[in-house]
Amino acid sequence: MRLEPRTDTPLALRLLAPVGAVVAALALCALLVAWTGAPVLRAYGLLFEGAVGSRFALTETLNRATPLILTGLAAAVAFRAKLWNIGAEGQLYMGALAAVVVGGGMLDLPAWALIPVVMIAGMAAGGVTLLGPAVLKVRFGVDEVVTTLLLNFVVLLLVSMLLEGALKDPMGMGWPQSAPVVETAELPKLVERTRLHAGLAIALGLSVLLWLVDTRTIWGYENRAVGANPRAAAFAGMPVTRVMLRTALLSGGLAGLAGAAEVCGLKGYLTLDLSPGFGYSGIVVAMLAQLHPIGVVGAALFIAGIFVGADAMSRAMPVPNYIADVLVAASLLCMLVAGLLARYRLRRG
Repeated sequence: MRLEPRTDTPLALRLLAPVGAVVAALALCALLVAWTGAPVLRAYGLLFEGAVGSRFALTETLNRATPLILTGLAAAVAFRAKLWNIGAEGQLYMGALAAVVVGGGMLDLPAWALIPVVMIAGMAAGGVTLLGPAVLKVRFGVDEVVTTLLLNFVVLLLVSMLLEGALKDPMGMGWPQSAPVVETAELPKLVERTRLHAGLAIALGLSVLLWLVDTRTIWGYENRAVGANPRAAAFAGMPVTRVMLRTALLSGGLAGLAGAAEVCGLKGYLTLDLSPGFGYSGIVVAMLAQLHPIGVVGAALFIAGIFVGADAMSRAMPVPNYIADVLVAASLLCMLVAGLLARYRLRRG
């Protein structure tokens, strides 16, 4: 038996690949649930109910999905151009830091003007954070996987230092957190008496916009061409360096926007536990979505539902909520296998 590349992967197979990966991951994790002694169907039923079974559960899942959509888009945009951005976590915190600084009273503007300024500041901070590794990659060939990954720790240490010093809230009762953003910098709520905020609308709008850019514009074509073969793209006259730097600014900016939206839409201030790993989970989202901007929305909703539902499930039966991490990891591994089978077919001989 050998693997033979498919000349053309059918659309149905590309669509079924992520579905099959999710089903396979659920089947594999069912063994772990059964190991705890809990009934598998009841556990998965509680997980589903905890994710979308009520108005509160649904809005919490959508709330959790918002930063995952943005970090998933950040990874998808970069990976499509073969820019391996592993630093979305640090870029998210840089965006949150910029949001706290700009939205903390620096500018006296009405909400309709201040909110866009704060969001743009978050995007700029995230984009600049990734720009350095991108320059090192295109000019000196430095591996961006290493530089972006290590920058995560540098940014977290910077944020920690600032929260213990210049940005520390004097009314924070000793807990390291920044002063809150002003009321006019807060994102409006989408549903009354819930935490769901306008960051979701921004994330959904950007998903559609990036899909249109990717499929209908020269920028999108250049991005895909450089990702497919940078030497051929350069031979064809495409500005490869400029495309990579532009991609870095966009990818980092999307991750920075996730941080700004979390601060202005949910928390109201910056803490070291602002993100439970949204930047890393965004990589899983992008891979499950096969780097498709619209697919990112579905993948983010799935992963958000897993995490929110697992918390509810663990409160009702003896299944630890760490099963969510196992499910997400298993989904990624199954997706890699499903993607391989979608691109290749088995041949005898």
